[in-house]
Amino acid sequence: MDINRTPRVSLWIGSTIILTIVGALLLLPWYTHGSISLRGAVTVEDTDSRKEQPIADVEVTADLATNAVKSDSTGLFTLPLRGFVRRGHPLVLHFRQPHYLPLDVSDFVGDKLYIVHMSPVPAVAPSAARPAVKVANVRVRYSGRVMTEFNVGSAVKTFQVENKGNVPCKGQRPCSPDGKWRATLGSASLDAGTGNEFRSARASCIAGPCPFTKIDSDRVARGQRTFTVSARDWSDTATFLLEAEVVHPMVSQIVHESYPVIFGEGLNFTLPSTAEGISIEAELDGQVIIFPLGPELFLSWASCNARVNPDQTKVYRCDLKPGYSFQ
Repeated sequence: MDINRTPRVSLWIGSTIILTIVGALLLLPWYTHGSISLRGAVTVEDTDSRKEQPIADVEVTADLATNAVKSDSTGLFTLPLRGFVRRGHPLVLHFRQPHYLPLDVSDFVGDKLYIVHMSPVPAVAPSAARPAVKVANVRVRYSGRVMTEFNVGSAVKTFQVENKGNVPCKGQRPCSPDGKWRATLGSASLDAGTGNEFRSARASCIAGPCPFTKIDSDRVARGQRTFTVSARDWSDTATFLLEAEVVHPMVSQIVHESYPVIFGEGLNFTLPSTAEGISIEAELDGQVIIFPLGPELFLSWASCNARVNPDQTKVYRCDLKPGYSFQ
């Protein structure tokens, strides 16, 4: 038996293991095990970036994808890929939407965002006998609920605090603020009535030795229907006056108008989450017409979609249908 063979064999095995580990470490960054998803967005192809609006309902597929997906109202798509995928692997992304030209993009699997621009299907020019309908003076109308107040009137009340002046307190409460003279406390209340509230409530001394009186409390919390005043008198009898404005809070519907922003063949506008009864007023060939938008966002002259922002406001976009043009 060759006693020198054993060290050589051990050295060969050790070298093989090291090379295998090094090779695996070198290849590891190129592979990701498990599910990989490509994320991106689809917008309109335009030289003016303000017109690169998001495109919804674009079908996105790829040769490495598990299934087809569609972009949402913001143009976002998330495309899951199959099983064991090597980073840098070439792939072809396919984008299809009936109103846009088919698009195939050659790319590779990577840790990046896939931003794609699609071109609209060229519109068929209207015949000379039937020119495009002119859409002008577009306005958005909607209603919103707001709290309003109906002024019911004023409430007034007087009350007296009876006391005799120049009587030492001698520690028998209540006393004057400096503790020298005996005082008397008195109070009175106003009631606004069911469903009503007070505004601008105030109280003051109006008769008697007012310099020797003090309003201890005269506060009324917003939303309350009662106003209570407590007063202190350490001289002769004094008279106090309570006054307040009475209002009736109510919910009212107010109609608002806003003007959308128009870029190319699309108009955009944003509405608060509380907007109701949304409609679009526009002149079609000089005739003013109000079009209720409704939950289906249907217009005879435009295709509309909407998306919700994190603050619950809604972003609307409407693209003109063939045969119409903005004036």
